[in-house]
Amino acid sequence: MFKMFRKAVLGVAAAGCLLYAGAVQAKTELTMYYPVAVGGPLTKIVDGMVVDFMKENPDIKVNAIYAGNYNDARIKALAALKSGKPAQLSVMFSIDIYDLIEQDAIVAFDDIVETAEEKAWLQSFYPSLMENGRTMGKTWGVPFQRSTIVMYYNKDAFKSAGLDPNKPPQNWEELASAAKKLTQPDGSRWGIMIPSTGYPYWMFGALAMQNGQVLMNSDGNETFFDHPKVVGALQFWKDLGSKHKVMPAGAIEWGTLRKNFLEGRTAMMWHSTGNLTAVKKNANFDFGVAMLPASAQRGTPTGGGNFYIFKKTTPAERKASMKLIRFMTSPERAAEWSKKTGYIGISPDAYNTPTLQEYVKTFPPAAVARDQLQFATAELSTFQTGRVRKLLDDAIQSALTGAKEPAEALADAQAQAKTLLMDYK
Repeated sequence: MFKMFRKAVLGVAAAGCLLYAGAVQAKTELTMYYPVAVGGPLTKIVDGMVVDFMKENPDIKVNAIYAGNYNDARIKALAALKSGKPAQLSVMFSIDIYDLIEQDAIVAFDDIVETAEEKAWLQSFYPSLMENGRTMGKTWGVPFQRSTIVMYYNKDAFKSAGLDPNKPPQNWEELASAAKKLTQPDGSRWGIMIPSTGYPYWMFGALAMQNGQVLMNSDGNETFFDHPKVVGALQFWKDLGSKHKVMPAGAIEWGTLRKNFLEGRTAMMWHSTGNLTAVKKNANFDFGVAMLPASAQRGTPTGGGNFYIFKKTTPAERKASMKLIRFMTSPERAAEWSKKTGYIGISPDAYNTPTLQEYVKTFPPAAVARDQLQFATAELSTFQTGRVRKLLDDAIQSALTGAKEPAEALADAQAQAKTLLMDYK
């Protein structure tokens, strides 16, 4: 009798263990690719946020995979979709939206959100950051590591050149004038550097908008590269090097520009606000951060990466992906991310957290990118984005190097872009 009882108990225990093992194995597993565009310890920050999420959500396992730059992240995420081990979500360029839709790779957030709380969350971000995430009446991407271009300037250099360190240039005329005073005749320091590799179309979007013209329409099927105001913007960029002699003529590298600024080789640089924390930690001189100067108006494109959820996902994976994205974009996490990196706090609520209220109070440059959002427009994004972007990048390079005049270079790019986009009208 005892043997029979013992056998029954062991059987129940074994069944319980199997049920427990099944519960443990019932975790929803997510793979997420993400990029880093400005260098620094961003991978550690992302990984730390993911670990915190899994502590709060033990039923979800997240494999966060650093994929390189934005282009690398897109290539790897799309390659995974075609393999037997697809990712469920990814941070990719906000401007990838049309390509991802055309490939039927992503699902709209409008088709996933269910509760009133989720719908309110989808409306909680800064509108200018959503321009590159919405099209065709739906939201396809949600802001995460988002930026604008800002102007970093060396206050010590300003003082030595007889300039007021608390009054950075407000317009193009003042920019050229200040840069002349800041440029050293022996070439040891330039007045200004604007990067023309990496993301030249992004810098150019700022100049074009400052001159009163955007680069494309909101439907992603028309560009305005040959507009006179766009041509004037490229002419000014070229003139900084060839006419005013305040910037190196030819190419200026995106990847080494921050180093040039920190080592005093340029007194001013235009770069992503995502560099802010790194500059703050490493500058051995007093520096300032300012909105970009105006021509007809102020202007900058937004930039950076959005969260996307892939279409090849189960209902459970979509629900888990939404949990993770809402966690990563919550006001508290967005504030933490902004403070640690320099990227924009993606919602007004992020700047109402004690974290950013105190940080902005003690370090006012942290508010510049946010305040500049009122002058921001969408980053260049169209159907056939990669090819259209390359046309513009090549046109910019040919003008800056003197191979073509700005008007000719942009006319050629416009003609080819028009051909590429003809079928999307």
